[in-house]
Amino acid sequence: MGQLTLAAAGSVILLFPIAQAAAQEGGQQSAQDAPADSAATEAAPAPLQYEVKVNAPGDLDELLEKNLDLERFRGNPRMDREQLQRLVRDTPEQARNLIATAGYYTPVVTVRVDTSGAKPVVIVDVDPGQAVTIDKVELELRGFDPTPPLAASEPYDTEALKRSWSLKTGSVFRQADWESAKRALLREVVQTRYPRAQLVDTQAVVDPETHKVSLLVVLDSGPELRFGELRIEGLKRYDPSIIRNLDKIRPGEYYSESALQSLQARLQDTGYFASVEVSADMSSILSEQIEAGQESQQAEAEGGSAAAEAKPVNRGPAPLLPLVVRVTENKQQNVSAGLGFSTNTGNRAQLNYDNLNVWGTRFKSAITMETKKQAAHANFYFPTTERGYNDSAGASFERSDISNEITAVTTISAKRNWGGTNLERSLTFEFLSEDKTVVGLEQTRSKSLPLTYAITKRSLDSLLFPTKGYVINAQVGGALLPVLTDERFVRVAGKAVYYRPLGEKGELIVRGEMGALGSKEKRGVPAVYLFRAGGDQSVRGYGYQELGVKEGDATIGGRYMLTGSAEYQYWFKPKWAIAAFYDAGNAADTVKAAMTPKSGYGLGGRYKSPVGPINVDVAYGHAVHAYRLHFSLGFTF
Repeated sequence: MGQLTLAAAGSVILLFPIAQAAAQEGGQQSAQDAPADSAATEAAPAPLQYEVKVNAPGDLDELLEKNLDLERFRGNPRMDREQLQRLVRDTPEQARNLIATAGYYTPVVTVRVDTSGAKPVVIVDVDPGQAVTIDKVELELRGFDPTPPLAASEPYDTEALKRSWSLKTGSVFRQADWESAKRALLREVVQTRYPRAQLVDTQAVVDPETHKVSLLVVLDSGPELRFGELRIEGLKRYDPSIIRNLDKIRPGEYYSESALQSLQARLQDTGYFASVEVSADMSSILSEQIEAGQESQQAEAEGGSAAAEAKPVNRGPAPLLPLVVRVTENKQQNVSAGLGFSTNTGNRAQLNYDNLNVWGTRFKSAITMETKKQAAHANFYFPTTERGYNDSAGASFERSDISNEITAVTTISAKRNWGGTNLERSLTFEFLSEDKTVVGLEQTRSKSLPLTYAITKRSLDSLLFPTKGYVINAQVGGALLPVLTDERFVRVAGKAVYYRPLGEKGELIVRGEMGALGSKEKRGVPAVYLFRAGGDQSVRGYGYQELGVKEGDATIGGRYMLTGSAEYQYWFKPKWAIAAFYDAGNAADTVKAAMTPKSGYGLGGRYKSPVGPINVDVAYGHAVHAYRLHFSLGFTF
């Protein structure tokens, strides 16, 4: 009450004579309009127009302008002088309540109306006074004792929990920060080991005279809980091993919300399910609490006050929480089609057929027709094994006509993939048969049996719209045995992209790519294992795979490749940005030639679409003295 009294004393309202002016205008209007007909007399008056001006330091002006009723009802068709007078009268109290959320509890608010102009101007002057600061923080943590049979378990680090409290002594007390700090404290506890934790008491006591606030937070951990056995619901067509092999949670492990979310994400990514819900069944805990409450009531009835004062009986370890996975299966077969365009390979039409249960595997196939490429592939994906391996096998055919080099490649492959999003590894074994025609030269045919190991390391703040972090990919492999191989070779390749924020709205993106091939002869090595550069995701300002080794009227792949790019993006709106970039690189049969780069530079636009960043660039190829338009969606590998 003392706070409210002090705050009420610190405000002044100056009203202009609305009622008198209205009466005078009404009298004059009646005299002037006496001869008018009844229709004009009954016409609704035009809404009152007025302006609002807020004079307040810091961000308080924006806070008031966004939340005051004066602003909210400005332009309302039902606004008249009486309504405006009411809003002016209510503004000081509303302003004080808003300002208090920013940490100022004794402001002086003056509201006046200037009628000298064509429109009334409501002026709100604010002197916020001294901000209230945090003088004392008391965090009382109850519970957090391991269940008796688990006493040897690692104790919960309550001191680290206290250190994570965000409102420190001496900082300005703001209501939004206070609510956020309480939520963060509770969230950190319920996410692991203690999902039944709750805030049993929170207080913020403000002393307006000293401008200090004392905070009290009492948090009770509740019982320490652990996971139990897996229970699957909703599975009809597919084998339970699809779920069990992806479940890394073992009975007896601490409850963890992140573990539940991780399992849910892995199951969703399989493609078998339209929806996935992973949770821990709390019903066993609720049943125990009800039973304990009934026993407590019975003991109190039998023993009176002495029983009420007695300590609760130790009921032993809390029951394990069953891990429940509820799924809705996707339909087994799916057919889809699409049309598109790429500045790399031209117009595109695609037809897909998927079947989620072919001999116990997931079958995916597609036919893609592009201006420069035509391809068909069919792959079988086996369910993830208990050790986390994702195996697949398939076949494909691809024909391409790029820079006067025409290739037709038939591939049979087997692949093993393992790891997670942050660290992904794969081993691929292929057989390739290739027919290649270079315009003006004779057709050649080659076959190869290579084995390739690849590793990808990701450390990003977002997979869809990264602004900070990096991605690195490295590959090493080759065809080393003289079996179904015309020319033995060893190949290494790598690429990386680095993201770094620059200021509040800027972002720097640096990327690079390199590759090298070792073989006795280049003839006989499939073209897909040679290197080219140029295009949307390589060196902009040049055509797709335009940079390479000249052979007759064509451009073919080389033994070595090196490219790099630096790009600056400025996000002038949350979803829109402009970009400036410089790319350089080349592909050649010698290291010296590959390190003699062809450069491209230009400007572009960026848009954050629901499926990823859309990039439109205009680049100038310095070596070809020409501009080129590039369009791409995202940059991932």
